[in-house]
Parts: sequence; structure tokens; C-alpha cells
Amino acid sequence: MLHRRSLLAAAPAALLAAPALAQAWSPAGSIRVVVPFPAGGTTDILARLYAQRLTETLGVSVLVENRGGGGGSIGADVVAKAEPNGQMLLFHNLTFSTTTAALEFAGRAPHSIERDFTPVGLGANVPMLLLVNPAVPARDVVEFAAWARGQNPPPFYGSTGPGSTVNLIGEVLKRDGGFQMEHVPFRGAAPLVQDMLAGRIQFGGDQLSSSLQHVRSGALRPVGTLAASRPRVLPEVRTMREQGFPNAELAGWNGFFAPARTPEAALVRLQAEVAAAARHPPLAARIEELGADPGAVPPAEFGQMVLAQVAAMRPLVRALRMTVE
Repeated sequence: MLHRRSLLAAAPAALLAAPALAQAWSPAGSIRVVVPFPAGGTTDILARLYAQRLTETLGVSVLVENRGGGGGSIGADVVAKAEPNGQMLLFHNLTFSTTTAALEFAGRAPHSIERDFTPVGLGANVPMLLLVNPAVPARDVVEFAAWARGQNPPPFYGSTGPGSTVNLIGEVLKRDGGFQMEHVPFRGAAPLVQDMLAGRIQFGGDQLSSSLQHVRSGALRPVGTLAASRPRVLPEVRTMREQGFPNAELAGWNGFFAPARTPEAALVRLQAEVAAAARHPPLAARIEELGADPGAVPPAEFGQMVLAQVAAMRPLVRALRMTVE
């Protein structure tokens, strides 16, 4: 049974609270936003765009701190154990769902996504792309699978760590496509992409926003998207379901979380400011330029989406018997 109280209970209360409650709390000093990946990836880019706007509206410095490693679990654990006073937030992505499920299966979960976090707001919906180095003679995942079956030794695929989204998807594709790949874990998407660009790994995944420039230049080739529909800015890229891999469909997102038990007044103010930032025309336009869609759902709905994604990942992780090194 899912322990949903911490992740969801505060959000409906925030929606019903009087506007005055949002003004009853002000940060005591600078706010730290932990990004659990190295600088340069989509999650880092979006966090810094939001931090700039929140600095303006909250009247204090909102500082981004990169804490990479463990498929995002190291940075997440820092926030889970932080004092719940509104001064530290987590900005994570869909890897939060997959890593949570993998760590639970391995019996090594340092925190619980349901028990230890409360949703603050969706930052953006960002499609995840599967990518190959252009030296690979494949235009989609079906062609990649056919090519990989003939490789000895098998090709390398990169992910942002054991249990991360691309690690999970890589294992799904191997199982459902009947081919082999060797997993190479990285601390984040930025170093993963650099090794793909250099040809040291043949296959990997990245959020569209940070890989779009490489796709447009021809330095990387997209072979599929994990999203349920084709990307708005890359309509030629087929979904995994269209290619016969429905188990590899995953909604991409980036969003803010606070430690559980954050005071309601702080939570209400932070939720209101994040929602307002997502609607701020200059910020929304910048997010759209990156091929993403600004967050536009209430915190409770965001929390429910994350819980549903974790629940969907658990049986898949068990079936694949994924390990976390």
C-alpha cells in the first residue's frame, strides 16, 4: 500500500488556503534548489531559469546546487533529510520515479518518495529522446535493434546511473527487442551526451531540451521518444509505442519537491510562486524554445502523476530484476 500522506496531503490544503496564508511566510534567507545531476542537462537548465524568476518574486537569492550521482538519489537524499523549513527544495525529473522503484527492489532505498517529499509544482513537461551516434546505421529503434544483434562485442548504452530512466528503458529494449547492450552509467546527462558525441557509447537517452541542439546540428540522431506523442518540435521522431515497444513509454517531467512536514504557510507560498513563474510569459516562452511545455497543473495533480509513475515502474523493475550497484 502506498504511503501517500506526505506527498499529497499538503497540496489540497494549499489549494483551499486563503491567499493571505501565502503572504504569511517569507524565506529567512537564500533558498537552495538541489539538482541531483551535474550542470548542463535539462534539469539543471530549467532549475536555473526558475531560480532566476523566483529570486525576483521571493525577494531572496534562489541558488541552484548540483549534487550528482546515484541516478539522482544522492541529491534527493540531501533534501529528504533537510530541515523542513522551506529553505531547501529538490528539482528532479522522471528518473525520480524509476530510481525510487529500483532502489526499493534492491532493498537500498535511502528515502521514500511518498513519505519524505511533498510536491511544490511541475516545472515543465519534457519529452525524453533515445539517441544514437550518427556512425550507427539506424533511423529508429527497430533498425538499431537489428544492427545491435549483429555486433560482437555488443554496443554500449549510457544512462544517468543504475536504476535511472534510460537504464530501465535500455533493459526493456534488450528484453523486448532480443538484442544485447552493455550498460555504462554516468553521473548525469551532460557527461553521457559528451561520450555519445565522441562515439565512445553508441546509444543513450536525454531530455529533449538539452539534446535538441545536437539533433539539429546532426551530431546526434534521435531514434525514438518515450512520450505518448511525437515531440512538437521534432514531429518526425516516432514514439516507442509506434515502433512496437509499448513498455518503453514514459511521460517526461521536471518539478519541485519540498521535504515532508514543511510548514503549510511556507508550502503555500512556494507552490503559488512556482505556479506563477510557470505562467510568467518570458519564462514560459524560454521553456517552449527548449521544446518543453511549462508546468500547468495543481500540486496535487503533479503529486498524483508521480505516484502513478512510481507504481507503474515497480512491477517492471521486478520483472527485469534490476540491480543498483
